[in-house]
Amino acid sequence: MSLNPAPSLGAVWPPIGRQSRSPWEIPLLNTALLLTSGASLTWSHAALVGGYRLEAITGLLVTLVLACIFTAFQVYEYINASFTISDSVFGSTFYRLTGLHGFHVIVGTLFIGVALYRLVRSHYTTSNHIGYEAAAWY
Repeated sequence: MSLNPAPSLGAVWPPIGRQSRSPWEIPLLNTALLLTSGASLTWSHAALVGGYRLEAITGLLVTLVLACIFTAFQVYEYINASFTISDSVFGSTFYRLTGLHGFHVIVGTLFIGVALYRLVRSHYTTSNHIGYEAAAWY
C-alpha cells in the first residue's frame, strides 16, 4: 500500500498534461499595453481639462489603438492555446477570466470610441465632459 496518495484536483498547477503560457511573452506585452493605455487616457483627460483639444484627441486616439492591439493579442492567444474551455479546470479558468476581461476591454473600447467621436465633434468643453469621464471610468 502506497503512503503517497494520487494528487487531487488543485495539487498541481497547471494540471499534468496542460501547457501554460509563459508570463514573459504575450501576457507581459498585454500588461504593458494596458498600463500605457491608462497613461494615454490620463494624458488625454488632463489635456481636455486644460483646454488642449488636439492633445486630448491624440491621447484618446492612442488609447483606442492600444486597446485594439490588446484585443488582437488576446484573440491570437485564444487561437493558439494548447487547451480549450472544456479540457480541464485550467482551461475553463483561463477562458473565463481572460474572456471576462476581454469583454470589459471591448466594451471600454467602444465607449472610448464614442468619446473620441464626441471629442472630435466638439461636444465636450473643459468644464462639461461627463460623457468623456463616464467612458474613461469604465
